[in-house]
Amino acid sequence: MKTLSDFNFNGKKALIRVDFNVPLNESFEVTDASRIEAAKPTIIKILEDGGSCVLMSHLGRPKNREERFSLKHIVKKTSDVLGVNVRLVEDCVGQIAEDTVSSCGSGEILLLENLRYYEEETKGDRDFAEQLSKLGDIYVNDAFGTAHRVHASTAIIADFFPENKCFGLLLASEIENINKVLNNSVKPVAAIIGGAKVSSKITIIENILDKIDHLIIGGGMAFTFVKAQGGKIGSSLVEEDKQELALEILKQAKEKGVSVHLPTDAIVADAFSEEANTKIEEINAISDGWMGLDVGPRTNEEFSNVVLNSKTILWNGPVGVFELSKFAEGTIALGNAIAEATEAGTFSLVGGGDSVAAVKQFNFTDKVSYVSTGGGAMLEMLEGKTLPGIQAILD
Repeated sequence: MKTLSDFNFNGKKALIRVDFNVPLNESFEVTDASRIEAAKPTIIKILEDGGSCVLMSHLGRPKNREERFSLKHIVKKTSDVLGVNVRLVEDCVGQIAEDTVSSCGSGEILLLENLRYYEEETKGDRDFAEQLSKLGDIYVNDAFGTAHRVHASTAIIADFFPENKCFGLLLASEIENINKVLNNSVKPVAAIIGGAKVSSKITIIENILDKIDHLIIGGGMAFTFVKAQGGKIGSSLVEEDKQELALEILKQAKEKGVSVHLPTDAIVADAFSEEANTKIEEINAISDGWMGLDVGPRTNEEFSNVVLNSKTILWNGPVGVFELSKFAEGTIALGNAIAEATEAGTFSLVGGGDSVAAVKQFNFTDKVSYVSTGGGAMLEMLEGKTLPGIQAILD
C-alpha cells in the first residue's frame, strides 16, 4: 500500500484529491471545517518535503456552475486551517488551470475550482481525468468520503500515474482503522448498529456477523425485530416487509454464535415532538398510539455492560432520536460507555453520518479511538465492497 512516505515531494507538484465538500451557511461561511482539518497532515507533509500542492475537490451538486457552489467560498477558511495562503484557480482543467499550476512554486497551495462544474467528473470521463492529470507529478488520494465513487478524480485519474500514486495520510488511516474492526480485531468485538431502517444496514450486518461476538441493535430498526418476534410496538417506526429478514438475521447470528442485544424497554411518546408526553414501557408491549423514540434506562444499562466488556467496538447509528433532546439520553449513555471502554484500552471506531453527528454534538470526538470521515464509503467497506478510489491506487 503506497503512502506519502514512499515518495519525496521535493520540487514535485502533488495533485491531491481532497474532500472539501463542507457545509456553508447562508453567508457562504464554512460551518464545520473538520474535513479540511483532516487533510491538513497530508498537505503539510508535502510542503515540508519541499513540494507544492494542487488541491481538487467538489462542493455540493451543481447543475449549471452556480456561483454558490464555487470553492472561492472556502479559500479563506482553508488558508486559516492550513496556516498557509491558498490561491483559487478559476477552473480545474484547460489553459487557465495549466498556466496557473505551471507557475506554482515549492511551498505553495492551489485550490482548483469545483470539479463537479463538469459533468465529466461524475461520469468518470477518461479524457477529463487525463486533463486533470496534467496538473501534477504525483497523484495523492486523500478523499475517503468519495472513495466509493467511480469519478474521474477519484478512480480514473490514477491510470495516468502508474508509478506515481499513493494514499494520503487520512485515507491510509481510514483503511487501517476500518481493518482493525474487520480483519485485525481484538475479541470480544461488539457492533452497535442503529438508525431508522433495517434495509439500509442489512448488508453490513451480514458481512460482519463472522467477525463479531455481540450485535447491539438500536434506533428505529429495532422495532422491526421486536414486531417480527410478536411484540406490540404501538405506532413505532417499522418496516413491515422486512420482518422475515429480521428473523433471518437473528437465525444467522445464533448459528454463528453472535449474541444479539435488542432494547428491552423504551421511552415512548404520544407524538414525534419535543413537547410530547412520554413514559417508559416494555419494548414489546407499547401502548396503541404511542411510539418508541429512545431506549429506556434498563436498556442503557444492558448495552453499557456489553460495551464495557468488549475490546473492539464499531458504532454505526444512534439508538434514539437524539436530534430532539428529550430522546437523546440513550445515545449519550452509549457514548459515555464507549468513551469509558476506550479509556480502558478498547479500540472504538465510529462511522456513518448520524453517529458522527451525535459524537460531535455530545463531545465524544476525542474520547473514541477513531471517527471516520466517510459516511457512504465507510458503509460500503463494512459491507465488504472494494472501493474504486482505493483499488485505483492499489492497482
